Amino acid sequence: MSVIGKASLKRAKPSYIYSVIGVALVLFMMGIMGWIFLNFREVSKVFKEDVPISAYLRTMNKDTISQIQTYISTQPFAKTVTYVNKESAKAIWNKDNSEDWAKTLDQNPLPESIDFKAKAEYVNKDSLQAIRDNIMRLYGNQVTEVQYQLSLVSKLDENASKVGLIFIVLAIILTLIVIVSIDNTIRLAMFSNRFLIKTMQMVGATRWFITKPMDLKALLHGLISSVIAILLLFSLVKWAEGQFPELTTLHNIKNFAFLFSGMIFIGVSISLISTHRSVRKYLKMKLDELY
Repeated sequence: MSVIGKASLKRAKPSYIYSVIGVALVLFMMGIMGWIFLNFREVSKVFKEDVPISAYLRTMNKDTISQIQTYISTQPFAKTVTYVNKESAKAIWNKDNSEDWAKTLDQNPLPESIDFKAKAEYVNKDSLQAIRDNIMRLYGNQVTEVQYQLSLVSKLDENASKVGLIFIVLAIILTLIVIVSIDNTIRLAMFSNRFLIKTMQMVGATRWFITKPMDLKALLHGLISSVIAILLLFSLVKWAEGQFPELTTLHNIKNFAFLFSGMIFIGVSISLISTHRSVRKYLKMKLDELY
């Protein structure tokens, strides 16, 4: 019996290697999708936080202007706040329009303003309207208008919602594919161990005695597969950042930690559950049914 068990164990080693590699590749593909999804969120955030908002000033009183600027700076929605005087407004206008209108006009018609950019979660139609109403309510005598590109904000929200929905659907489909693929890979690896499992049961080993080491091995293999997948993904990301330096601006430690933790959790948990189910299945089967 011991000779048969050892021989079966030796034959099982290659299948375990294939299982680890197979699970790692599936997790790697999942990691790529997750990285694209998280980067899409970062790109969307960058675009939203680049939407300019201008509070055009009626007043020329520096103390009042400083008070308005301080108020906006202390609000939770504020990301960056800048005071733009007439000369700065003229320079910006000339830069955007590639011409100097001072050649035809004697006076600068552009108003002073406090330009600010809001955090991504506030860049939507309702929030920006609330920000505008609040500023006008408090400083309506000193501010003529709070202006932003409503069409741009609406477009960003619309596109973000559509692409976000597409990614959610793809993520659900990919997750199901990952679960089924890993489960099939583990079950195939355990299939080669069915006679070893049955032999141990026939010589009197308890169910716990049989399942415990295999469950522990499944945890270890799931962890190894996850680490391999993470290393492959990290290498791919570093290579991509080397080819496209702009991607480094999207580098986010929290996103990577979340993604890598998810890969480890899925790799370990599915490996454990699939292995445990397979062992229990073969323990319940009769010897003739294993052939």
